[in-house]
Amino acid sequence: QVQFVESGGGLVQPGGSLRLSCAASGFDFSTYAMRWYRQAPGKEREFVAHTSRFGGITRYADSVKGRFTISRDNAKNTMYLQIASLKADDTAVYFCNAVNTLGDHLFTWGQGTQVTVSA
Repeated sequence: QVQFVESGGGLVQPGGSLRLSCAASGFDFSTYAMRWYRQAPGKEREFVAHTSRFGGITRYADSVKGRFTISRDNAKNTMYLQIASLKADDTAVYFCNAVNTLGDHLFTWGQGTQVTVSA
């Protein structure tokens, strides 16, 4: 059974930093590209960042470029998102998933981890 467990979220002041983790299980993690997504209250889930199977290729949404860094550790079946210079607009639940070559997510979503940016 495929499972994603996102963690590391919390309440942080504007300008602060967090490191999110995505622990994956139930599939061969190293053979899939992975993505982070987020969903703000009242909005659609949106793409945040992409990493290729071995982390050599990364891509970011324009809104987070230069502030967020995606990485992965295939030995631990875990993906990370280092987020910095947080803004109020970054407040959302953050999710991870594996994707196919078209960028479509492949598995059931996990619970996500809440990031709240507030003074």
